[in-house]
Amino acid sequence: MRTWMLIKIAFQSLRANKMRSLLTMLGIIIGVAAVIAMVSVGDGAKAQVSKRIHSLGSNLLIVRPGTRRSRFVRSGSVTTLSDKDADAIKRMIPDIRYISPEVSKSMQLKYFNRNASTNVLGATSTYPAVNNFQLDQGRFFDINDVHANRKVVVLGATVVKALFPGQNPLGEDVKIGGINFQVIGTLKAKGQSGYRDPDDQVVIPLHIAQRRLFGIRYLRSITIQVAAASKMDAVQWDVTRLLRKRHRIQPGAQPDFNIRNQKEILETMSAVTGTFTMLLASIAAISMLVGGIGIMNIMLVSVTERTREIGVRKAVGATYKDILLQFLVESVVLSVLGGLIGVILGMSASWLISKMGSWQTVLSLQAIGLSFLFAILVGVFFGIYPARRAAMLNPIEALRYE
Repeated sequence: MRTWMLIKIAFQSLRANKMRSLLTMLGIIIGVAAVIAMVSVGDGAKAQVSKRIHSLGSNLLIVRPGTRRSRFVRSGSVTTLSDKDADAIKRMIPDIRYISPEVSKSMQLKYFNRNASTNVLGATSTYPAVNNFQLDQGRFFDINDVHANRKVVVLGATVVKALFPGQNPLGEDVKIGGINFQVIGTLKAKGQSGYRDPDDQVVIPLHIAQRRLFGIRYLRSITIQVAAASKMDAVQWDVTRLLRKRHRIQPGAQPDFNIRNQKEILETMSAVTGTFTMLLASIAAISMLVGGIGIMNIMLVSVTERTREIGVRKAVGATYKDILLQFLVESVVLSVLGGLIGVILGMSASWLISKMGSWQTVLSLQAIGLSFLFAILVGVFFGIYPARRAAMLNPIEALRYE
């Protein structure tokens, strides 16, 4: 009953100065709303990055050639990765589901009077399974196409739009580097991932790309799909050991290749977006501290205005604790109301950002709870000094106050 009475008195005091109370809560409202909105944007970015990385395939290890070194200067890629390396990895290392050796080069594609500059990728028949691509039309080339040296091509969604707007490309011939390739399939769109557009590419058989188009014998990369996420570190270690042995790299010497672990990439990107989210949330939380200073300022004004009231209450038996709780509850009520309004505004802002700004947002219950709790703590912290000042007033001096 005593607590409820104090809350009732606090609301009466706030209603007596509605505009002042609203302006006092403004810092808390803006702070809570900004924290919730910024964290939702950051968590949305983290979820989007994770989705994009997983859309490229799951449980992937990507082996790429290293770089040449001249003392302390790096210059160009080495060309030591070969088809035999890919075959050895496939034969000798367990827990590998698929392996996809690849070469690529940016080239011009022509179809009658239309042309498109795109990435021409030479790969094996395992490429769609490893990189999580699905066919939209037709088929992907198989082992029979490879053995027969058929010049066939599978087009990405972006290339289909550029060369075959509104028409079926299957069975048509496109010219790549002066050589005709028959279109046997198209890939479903994935959507652009940062600077890279996985749909802006065409895939042809690996050996034809190496010998007929690019004139090379080496590989640009070897993509490995591990059977289970728990095996990725072990497979990475085995691949590293095998390639060092095959390339005759002495112990302690820098390898002529590097291996990128999809799990490490995901963890790095999550750490970056997490740091960015915390930075935004910290900046937004500053306005809550400013709001707390506003609460303390207004409570001190309130103590001065109600000095005579405090004197009367003390004269009729109110204790130090009674006066302290009265003003402390009033401060907490201000911060709680501000926090509630801020939560509603923050959730609304997050929804508007996702709808109107075309950004993915993810509402975090943890962020909502922590920001609301922080708002209450701000009210308590900045309300203690004015409440103590009111409670310590001398009743005789307070009654004389005009």
